This record gives sequence, C-alpha cells and structure tokens, in this order.
Amino acid sequence: MDSKPNIAIVTGLSGGGKTVTLRTLEDIGYFCIDNLPPPALPDILRILKKYSNLSKIAVGIDIRSCQFFEKTVEIIEKIKKKYGAEVIFLEADDDTILRRYKETRRPHPLSCLYEDLNESIKQERILLNSIRNFADRIIDTSNLNPHELKFLITSVYGAEKRPPSINIISFGFKKGIPTSADIVFDARFLPNPYFVPSLTHLTGKDKEVKDFVLKHKETEDFLEHIKDLLKFAMEGYKKEGRAYITIAIGCTGGMHRSVVLAEEIANFLKNLSFNPKVIHRDL
Repeated sequence: MDSKPNIAIVTGLSGGGKTVTLRTLEDIGYFCIDNLPPPALPDILRILKKYSNLSKIAVGIDIRSCQFFEKTVEIIEKIKKKYGAEVIFLEADDDTILRRYKETRRPHPLSCLYEDLNESIKQERILLNSIRNFADRIIDTSNLNPHELKFLITSVYGAEKRPPSINIISFGFKKGIPTSADIVFDARFLPNPYFVPSLTHLTGKDKEVKDFVLKHKETEDFLEHIKDLLKFAMEGYKKEGRAYITIAIGCTGGMHRSVVLAEEIANFLKNLSFNPKVIHRDL
C-alpha cells in the first residue's frame, strides 16, 4: 500500500492567521499552496503524489474562492477519506479581526459585496460555518500574536527543530556595520595590536596577534560577557524558530581584534552544538 502524504488543509476567517500558519508550515517542511480553488484540490494532490516524493503538503483555502464553495465540504471529505488530510480552521473574535484589518489597511475579500467591514466579517462567518463544523482542529487566535501562533503550529506539526544557521562576521567600523547583523559587538576599547610594530602588518589569524589580544584581562572579561549573552540569546532564538542569525563583531579596521574574537565566539558556539560560519569581511 502506498504511503499517504501528510496533508493539512488550512482555512478559516480572513485575518484569523492563515498566512502565518501556512508560512510556518512551509518553514517546517510542508509544500504549501495558497488560495487554491477547492475543485482543483483532488487533481493537484493526485499530481503531487504521482510525480513527486513530497511527504507533507499544506493547502490554503479561504473566502477568496467563495464562487467554488458550494461543493467544498464534499470535496474535502473525499480528500480526507483518500489521504487522511486534516482540516485546520483559524478564527478570532470580531473585535480582533476588525483591529487586525484596521492595522494592516487591507481590504476584506468580501468588501466588493459589503461596504461595511463588520458586515463582511459577519457574512464570512456564515459562509465558512459548514467548513468550520467539518474541521479537525479549530484554533482561536484572538489572544495570540504571530510569534505565539507560529510557536503553536510548530509544536503541533513540526518535527524536531533544526538549529539556526549562524554567521559570525568580523568587520571594521571604518567600513560600516554589516547590514545583515542581528547582534553587534564593539571591540574597539580593547588593546590594539595595530600599534605594536611587530604586529601591525599581521592579522587576527596569526598566532602572535591572537596571543596579544587574548592575554589582556579586558578581553577575557569581554568574552565572558559575550558568551553569557549568546548562551541566553541562542535559546530564545531557537524557541522563536529563527532560521538565520548573524553575529557581527567589529574593531577599527577589521584586521586584528575582531578577527580573533570572531574565531573565539565560533569555537564557543560549536561547543553548544551549533555549526557557525565565520566570515572575516575586511581581511
């Protein structure tokens, strides 16, 4: 017997969190299709199953396809029987939906039929009621922000989280801070090897420079503070589900102190089971 794909049908109220849910499912390995007309769903799944090895598929269906809704429940029921799909229905209370629309300034999908936003929300609830009654999981997002909803979806549908991809960039402030940096450390207060004649033309990759930078008490204390902060921050980033993190550490020219410290930070993160990539931008 062929293995059945793990299929999630994401639907619900406009402003209920469907976009966040689909993006989160995509981040954790689902092949996602949004705003698919329900009558096309059986053929799409048949094609994906026949011509691909996709094991997890998520499909977004919402009121934008209202002209096709007459047979939606019947179509979804057949899909569930054939593939074991799960229907996720996202909703929120009227006040929350209204507030979200005012914040985003996006028109409601039914605004072409109803000038009043409250009436659009009311009619959408009526139109989607049959699908809601058919849902396997109803998620009320009234009291959830996007990060909390993402965490909820990941905890329910995600496999074991992969550690984030970490870049550590050494740089010189005189050439500007890397625009991709999430965390920036400034090492310009540390003793500078540039002013030691025998070290001026070397770099932080050379043992002599490394020994000079690391022998000072200021460097030792600075590194301990950095390690404490990163140990705390990495746990938060993993919990949030961050896929990419860039840590930048700069000195004046990006040749000596920042290079040494970038390598030290990388070794520290490796001991925490991360696999950071080190980039010495200004070498």
